[in-house]
Amino acid sequence: MIEGVKQQKWWGWGEEGLAYRYEDKPKFPGFVQKMVGVDITRPVKLIPPFSSLDVPASELSDDLRAKFVDAIGEKYVQTDDETRVVHAYGKGVRDLIRIRKGDLGRVPDVVLYPGTQEEVEAIVDASVEADAVLIPFGGGSNIVAALEAEPGETRQVISVNLGRMSKVLEIDETSGLAHIQAGVFGPDMEDQLQARGWTMGHHPDSFVWSTLGGWIATRSSGMQSDKYGDIADIVRGLTMVMPGQVLQLRPLPSSSSGPSVREMVLGSEGRLGVITSAWVNVHRIPEVRELQAYFFPTYEDGLKACEQIVSSDASVMMARVSDPIETQYIMANGKKSGRVSSLANKAIQKIMLQKGWDLEKIAMSFIGFEGSANHVRYEKGLVGKIVKDNGGMGVGKGPGTLYDQKKYDTPYIRDFMLDRGLICDVSETTTPWKYAAEIHAKIVDRFAKAMDDLGVRGVVFCHLSHSYHSGACQYFTFAIADDSDNQEATYDTAKRVIQQSFVDFHGTVSHHHGVGEEHSPWMDQDISPAGVFIQRKLFEGVDPGRNLNPGKIIHDGEPGISSNSKDA
Repeated sequence: MIEGVKQQKWWGWGEEGLAYRYEDKPKFPGFVQKMVGVDITRPVKLIPPFSSLDVPASELSDDLRAKFVDAIGEKYVQTDDETRVVHAYGKGVRDLIRIRKGDLGRVPDVVLYPGTQEEVEAIVDASVEADAVLIPFGGGSNIVAALEAEPGETRQVISVNLGRMSKVLEIDETSGLAHIQAGVFGPDMEDQLQARGWTMGHHPDSFVWSTLGGWIATRSSGMQSDKYGDIADIVRGLTMVMPGQVLQLRPLPSSSSGPSVREMVLGSEGRLGVITSAWVNVHRIPEVRELQAYFFPTYEDGLKACEQIVSSDASVMMARVSDPIETQYIMANGKKSGRVSSLANKAIQKIMLQKGWDLEKIAMSFIGFEGSANHVRYEKGLVGKIVKDNGGMGVGKGPGTLYDQKKYDTPYIRDFMLDRGLICDVSETTTPWKYAAEIHAKIVDRFAKAMDDLGVRGVVFCHLSHSYHSGACQYFTFAIADDSDNQEATYDTAKRVIQQSFVDFHGTVSHHHGVGEEHSPWMDQDISPAGVFIQRKLFEGVDPGRNLNPGKIIHDGEPGISSNSKDA
């Protein structure tokens, strides 16, 4: 490890010593038992020690090592086993299943930690000259197999960790722009910006363990995208190191300079070069910030309300609504209520029953408001009327405050579940409003049939997470009870059903997690074969030797089957 650079634990998400706990959530064990028939209170197998892993020796040549040492210093050329293993995978479920079994794949031969633009240039040029494979690395939170070398790669594999490049370099307070290094983690970036009264407003689920460069490379979206935009809207200029040259895009509000090179870089996942810094939109910290909670009689009612909010004069920073199962999941994750809270909850349920609501079908919503006190008051009034018109009711900001405090803890639950024989993962898509309800219903039905065919218990649930003028993103979570040696195959089946349903019912293969290798089998259905042809020619033109993170985005295998799948 390098001092000042955060590193996740080798076997799971986040920081060593931090984990999800159910003991203070009395309803959660019953919820899991009801959904998938698993007793999460039972003893679990311990994670094997790192020493049990058979880590392949580094194949870094003496010549290339000498060039790296000369470029960045001995201290920042790391070949120890744990550092290399941490950089071998992202944090997708398939990654975690394999690494716990000791299936390490093609481990990087070295991890480099450059500290300057010039050092990155030297690394890229030396790697390409040696015909090595170079994979940029941010926080390691990727879940679509965008960080691993291709199976059977025989060339030297170089992982480039940008963690030392973590500064807010400049703020243009007149233009509302900030120049920021790509290796900065979300909390560190916001701390630097907020110390000067600014915020970028980009808060993905992975915020604590992801970086600006990673957000750009995967076309990330944050929880507050309804107001601040996706990362594609936020990034106005950038610097990227390419073989033998450096791309520099100035921070301009708009341009008509031919096909957008900025757009080509967004979502490129390291296939065009190493992003080292970016100019981004920043905003003054708002006077007031509130997260209000609402309930709807059905998920469909919540979808209609979000659609109407987007087309209204309200400019909320977040509009989220969960389907019935996710609503039950949220409520089951709550801590034991005090007497006052318990009475309040019972009173709310009584009102719902008086309205004729089925408590098994209710949908919970969080709507976020920011701005001046007067502006927030005005928007809350608009949203309140829309909620009421769609049969919903507000329950105040208490639940929203609790959600806000715990919003970055969700990934830890996945490790907890995997420890107990439960495969849990997510997939997200965006569709026009016209198809939002249909795609949700189809995926629930198809997933249930697939689990029945496999003979296992599973559940899938969903929330609308990002809204646009013409449509919305729906974020699906699935959990499957499978503690057998076939976990990976079970996961592949579930993932395949969900991804194929996306493209079958007017959705995209991914909204904000990127493509990587995991989603690449569906790209020709998503953007058409001609679209894939254009992407392929772009990558071949910039990187004819396939030195820059090869195998990502473009799929050369069997349609609908991941190259990393055991049945590929």
